[in-house]
Amino acid sequence: MTIPSSNPRLSRRLAMERFPIDGQAVKNLAWAGLEWLKTNQQTVNALNVFPVPDGDTGTNMILTMKKAYEEIEKSPEKHAGKMLAKLAQGALMGARGNSGVILSQLWRGVAHGMEHEEAITGKALARALANARDTAYKGVVKPVEGTILTVSKDLAAAAEKRAATTDNAVEVLEAAVAEAAASVERTPDLLPILKEAGVVDSGGKGLFFLLDGMLRWINGEDLDTPVAGVQPLASLNFDSAMDAVEEGQDYEVVVDFRPHKPLDIASFYAGLEDMGTSIQVGEGEGMYRMHIHVPTENRYKPIDYCIDLGTVTNVAIENLMAQMDDIGAAAQQRIEVKPIKANEIAVVAVAPGPGIARTFASLGVAALVEGGQTMNPSTQDILTSFENLPTNKVIILPNNKNIILAAEQAAGLTVKQVKVVKSRSVPQGLSAMLRMLPDGDLDEVAADMESALGDVECGEITTATRDVELDGVQVKNGSIIALHNGKLIISDPSLETAMLGLLEGMGADDLEILTLFYGASLRSDEAEAIVAAIAKKYPALEVELHEGGQPHYMFILSAE
Repeated sequence: MTIPSSNPRLSRRLAMERFPIDGQAVKNLAWAGLEWLKTNQQTVNALNVFPVPDGDTGTNMILTMKKAYEEIEKSPEKHAGKMLAKLAQGALMGARGNSGVILSQLWRGVAHGMEHEEAITGKALARALANARDTAYKGVVKPVEGTILTVSKDLAAAAEKRAATTDNAVEVLEAAVAEAAASVERTPDLLPILKEAGVVDSGGKGLFFLLDGMLRWINGEDLDTPVAGVQPLASLNFDSAMDAVEEGQDYEVVVDFRPHKPLDIASFYAGLEDMGTSIQVGEGEGMYRMHIHVPTENRYKPIDYCIDLGTVTNVAIENLMAQMDDIGAAAQQRIEVKPIKANEIAVVAVAPGPGIARTFASLGVAALVEGGQTMNPSTQDILTSFENLPTNKVIILPNNKNIILAAEQAAGLTVKQVKVVKSRSVPQGLSAMLRMLPDGDLDEVAADMESALGDVECGEITTATRDVELDGVQVKNGSIIALHNGKLIISDPSLETAMLGLLEGMGADDLEILTLFYGASLRSDEAEAIVAAIAKKYPALEVELHEGGQPHYMFILSAE
């Protein structure tokens, strides 16, 4: 499709309306959706119900779409249906987290709906979006309204309504995008936890950005400046920016400053975009915080830029490449896993840290997949972990609620017999491993392991990423928070107080054994000091301390 050049903003839309929207146009639309989603990544990540550092919906959707786009990036295919099939396959294998898996199912539905279409018409698009909705709902055992599923349902209905009066694909897409935006704003009315946390659904918002990016590209609009240019300072989570450090992002620069006059956010962003990527801007009581990833030669430019605009009060510069090298070196530490014989049951466990991985290895897992909070493995990662094992009987322990769907998707992509034991935490996965019998019947062993999930209590301690009142607990950004079986129960400035409050909430007087895995942010002596405080208050409780090495979470607790 050739686009006239007299007025790029207008002519692109005219071209999309007058010429067939073929496979190459699909490629352009997929690129635009991905770019707009990337631009608004932190906005989506910040829409996390719990104030914990795992607001990775935007990151998961981007990585899923990135894999999908890589599948078609160099393809010369002109048949729209065939190009969409390639895109859907890439999304399927690259799916990360629940949001990524559902997104891959939506693309699968679109591809099936367009299977025989050489070009996209309005009516074909409406049918495809309806098929996407149906496919996504079928892929979730217990669909929850007020989520990305609801948004997919509402936008599909709007597309079908518009297609009844026009076959113009752009007009149908416009109707779908408008309804997606409205549907996202309604999600708190359907899901009370969203209303309590004061956020809309993150997955639905990500889907909106994806489709809106396509429409913005058609209309010749900007794909570089985020819609929500400024976030509250308390909502910024720079840890998530480390999830995918791109080539050329050598340094992370954070600058706090007070502008001399009202800040023009659009102009401010435009200046930063010439320097680097992963831009975030937060504001609170007249103070702005700017975050950016830059190449080495630009590492001082953002500082000078902010100095010209106001009074700089704080500067932080981190060498990202050195950090990534450290992470890679730690990952290279060899962990011996159990050799598997033919016809034995092999267990694959997802582990968020090297210490936890070693514990799973000591219990007899056959393969380990790195992942957990903020770093969900893809469907391909999980599939690769067991495809070459010399057995046809496999059990997967996701050990995280946001990895279960990807594990189930991987199980459906192999000819091997694979069972997913739906462990939602590391303690549940460890409890399940104690029931593993490698020579047993696969169905019986999986069922027995599943029954062991309720034998343990799980606790997690981390740092709050924003202010919120949730479950009756008032949380301040930067405070220590504790969760018991996923429920927020305490927030306090003191790690020791938070730990003891967590144990009280877990009924520590009635517990016998407590296992603690301390994270990468704590030294061993700091962890041992917490153990001493526990022993003082609960002298009858047997406490085991292990180095977990998990990021972001100071402690993961398993109690029996």
